[in-house]
Amino acid sequence: MKLTKKALLALSFAALAAPSVFGQAEKPSSSFGISLSGYIKTDLFYDTRQTVNIREGHFLLYPKEPAFDPLGRDINAQPGFNILSIQTRLAGKITGPDALGAKTSAYIEAEFFGTSDADLNGFRLRHAYLKLSWKKSELLIGQFWHPMFIVESYPDVVSFNTGAPFQPFNRSPQVRFTRTFGRFSLTATALAQRDFTSNGPQGPSSVYLRNAVLPELNLKLQHASKNEAKKTETLAGAGLDLLKLVPRLSTTAGYRTDASVTSLAGMAYFKQRWPKWTIKAEAICGSDLYHLTMLGGYAVRSDSILPGDVTQDWAYAPTNTLSLWSEAMTNGERWQTGVFAGWSKNLGARHELTDVNFARGFNIDSMYRVSPRLLLNVGKMRFAGEAELTAAAYGTPDAFGKVRDPKFVTNVRLLFAAYYFF
Repeated sequence: MKLTKKALLALSFAALAAPSVFGQAEKPSSSFGISLSGYIKTDLFYDTRQTVNIREGHFLLYPKEPAFDPLGRDINAQPGFNILSIQTRLAGKITGPDALGAKTSAYIEAEFFGTSDADLNGFRLRHAYLKLSWKKSELLIGQFWHPMFIVESYPDVVSFNTGAPFQPFNRSPQVRFTRTFGRFSLTATALAQRDFTSNGPQGPSSVYLRNAVLPELNLKLQHASKNEAKKTETLAGAGLDLLKLVPRLSTTAGYRTDASVTSLAGMAYFKQRWPKWTIKAEAICGSDLYHLTMLGGYAVRSDSILPGDVTQDWAYAPTNTLSLWSEAMTNGERWQTGVFAGWSKNLGARHELTDVNFARGFNIDSMYRVSPRLLLNVGKMRFAGEAELTAAAYGTPDAFGKVRDPKFVTNVRLLFAAYYFF
């Protein structure tokens, strides 16, 4: 019998799990091996208008701009719905003997989200990394959350967008080193791109970062303290991110070019947990945030389009974005409720631009979102409902990429999700 790729992948996970199961039967005290976990999740959602999204509407970004027919009717005012289980995932946590004076571990996680709409239901890699942990330092090598995505403090919304495009959403291959100093930690990361890529003349691709011959660089300082007896936690941090891209190797006229665009982004975040409540907040300000699933990108500078220039060698300028979000939630074991609020603003560019751009939401001035939710946990099951209102103000970009005469368009998503954890 011929096995499909999905069947082979499932058998591979089973094969990885088998030594762990047998090992535990022979040596109950051994903690080495792999332990599997994950969940099955189904989302049912309804939108009041057409949206800019990923995977057949599953990953919602913002409402589409109006598109009027000859009678003046908005074509994108059509509502829609869908039911999908593609967020279902499987994870394996691997532990082994010490090496180089450090405790070793590894982690692999995959889901059925696919890599494109054409690959919907496709089994794709989310995380895959090894970790060396010493007493005061840690080295992580592999694919993991981008350091601008704060694992200890991110929106706990029901929607799979996890707060995007108001907060960074990105997983990337990386080398990350963390050093702790009491309650403080300093993390330095060098990153490549894979599923979450920058935009450019060839469409979204990792080629622009690869041709820059410089990994994306991130530096983050964090303070964390916990009181287990009082069930309180305080987290605060800030970070900087540097990204350089080479959009083209040759011009449209056939001349060699190595013109690049460099962008810088910064963030600051805070989280406070009490026994019954948790609040979170984050601010992100930077340029060319496209690969973080946020507004922004870059465009061709108008001063690089010179009369009589046969080379057509462009120069670029990144567009700047400011984004803020906050969240308040309860910490009940059975019932939980919360509300997320986000706001994002297009700040334009420092140079005059042409209309040739590689940005997300180039004609959006600002956006906001409010999404209250209610969760019920029953054993290994969870049932969750969320109402997500997202509004985007569309207008006309001026010479510096700032949007004039914006008008808001609103979508309301009603979402119900059912989980089974294992």
